[in-house]
Amino acid sequence: MGLMQQAYQTYCMMEKRYAGVYEEGRQPLAPVSHLLTTPAIEITLDRDGNFINAAAWEKNGGKIIIPVTEESAGRTSNSIPQPHPLCEQLVYLDGKNAKKYEAYVNQLQDWASSEWNHPKLVPILHYVKSKRILADLAQNGLIKLKNNVMVCWRVLDPDSDTPPECWRDQSLFRSFVGYYFSMQDLPIDLCMVSGQKEKIAQKHPKGVVPKFGNAKIISANDESGFTYRGRFTDKRQAATVGYAVSQKAHAALRWLVSNEGRIIGGRTFLCWSPQGVAVPQVTSPFLRPSEAAILQPSDYRLALRRTLQGDREQLSVHDSAVVAAFDAATPGRLSVTYYSELQASDFLQRLHDWDNSCCWWNGKFGLQPPRLQTIIDCAYGTQREEKGRAVFKADDAILGQQLQRLIACRVDSGRMPADLMARLVNRASTPQAYDPGLWRQLVFVTCAVIQKYHSPRLKEDLCMEWKLDRKDRSFQFGRLLAVMERAEDDYYNSDDYHNNIGDRRQTNAIKSIAAFRQTPWTVFARINEMLEGAYLPRIKQWQRDRYHRLRDEISVNLSEYGDALNKPLNEFYLMGYELQRNEFFKKKEATDNGMTEYEEE
Repeated sequence: MGLMQQAYQTYCMMEKRYAGVYEEGRQPLAPVSHLLTTPAIEITLDRDGNFINAAAWEKNGGKIIIPVTEESAGRTSNSIPQPHPLCEQLVYLDGKNAKKYEAYVNQLQDWASSEWNHPKLVPILHYVKSKRILADLAQNGLIKLKNNVMVCWRVLDPDSDTPPECWRDQSLFRSFVGYYFSMQDLPIDLCMVSGQKEKIAQKHPKGVVPKFGNAKIISANDESGFTYRGRFTDKRQAATVGYAVSQKAHAALRWLVSNEGRIIGGRTFLCWSPQGVAVPQVTSPFLRPSEAAILQPSDYRLALRRTLQGDREQLSVHDSAVVAAFDAATPGRLSVTYYSELQASDFLQRLHDWDNSCCWWNGKFGLQPPRLQTIIDCAYGTQREEKGRAVFKADDAILGQQLQRLIACRVDSGRMPADLMARLVNRASTPQAYDPGLWRQLVFVTCAVIQKYHSPRLKEDLCMEWKLDRKDRSFQFGRLLAVMERAEDDYYNSDDYHNNIGDRRQTNAIKSIAAFRQTPWTVFARINEMLEGAYLPRIKQWQRDRYHRLRDEISVNLSEYGDALNKPLNEFYLMGYELQRNEFFKKKEATDNGMTEYEEE
């Protein structure tokens, strides 16, 4: 199945429950031959068509459902009047533009005189024919409104059980659908979505993504340039979609995008289940946030498994998940830049697997998977100030493109892109270029990405569970970097330093990371000499002993590499650095409030 089939199926599953129904905080699902719009004026009439009141639409009033024809739904600013059947712009109602006024009145007259007549139509028609709308609006202080503002209707009838608002009246929705279908003269052909003989749509709705209001997913309206020539002799050969099917599929997509879509980097990302079951957003971590930080890999995996089991219990074997991304290459064309559909259980498993391998310790927050957007921001963003703190922000064009790339890896079980990992490693190797706190975040993200990149090869031997004696030259040099950093930090935390200088400085080890990565043994020798001469004599004896013990331990592990000691390091040096750094913290007894804290040795 494709996007339109899944959208059509979604509408069929959701129609009885959601079509035409307003829920607080959500946009409603539009019935067939209806769309959503934001009015500017609300006019109240009695059942005889007498004016009662007019008021400006509240700013937070939201959108309403209005009936539309195939022509009016896709109209432009051309000279041919194509009125909406009921709620319309003021220019169609005030009588100043004769063509638009007559087109509106004639269409409403046809509907009101058909077998699908509705009690609200005659009062509205009677009032519009009186041509008193401008005078009544002026009397209510609304005369300064522009001609293109949308007018909606209320019809009060004490003997009716239907709501007075035309945009909430389900019987009015059904009335127009019946009327419009009865007067349609459309060709019948095979619908490529439903697989049935249907009345074929000549035009398809726009506005699937609000940001790209006029862009369409399906369009072949170039009758002069014949851009489809060479492949087809007629636009119907490209795609034939039933009118009702097209209406339902587009309405479902608009509904989903409005309520579930995520606009990131200029692209709209959408993840949903056509069966209506709740599925996690593909752009968000799979693991739910917890009150207590997760500190052990075993606890982290257990939390992931429990989340997976809990979500799977809500599924049936028939439930599926769909992931799509949209962008507009031109103002009139909406592109589906990514699409994937799979069983919901498989989708959950892939989100679980991603978070299981793309994770690292994030300071006081414990083990976490970085958000996809955070990965892109760290890899491609520039440092900026936001609300008084330093952040990474990538340009929208880069963010949208690269985010889709990561989503494809996550959903399709692809490998982390090597170029993205390399970019993060290079950035993490230049700490002086960034705010210290921001650099710590960068290292967290980089280590998570390294782990994800190597997880297919490492399998169960995940990086975060590497032992400190692991036989890897870059890893051991990373440990050595953390040891040198800690030794100098011990001096900066000492009373001697605070009494004489006071200001904390960046350690020589951190300042030298870029050079250390290229010639590790040379840089180590230089920093070790500085430590022995200036820093170690000024710290406590047990701290000096710890440095010497760890330095000698790592040197033994490195001794087997001989002439290769001074070769450039690979990305694993960051893993060794981070794991050794974590080892400088040990578990403390739980505090009175039950939270777990960590303190330095």
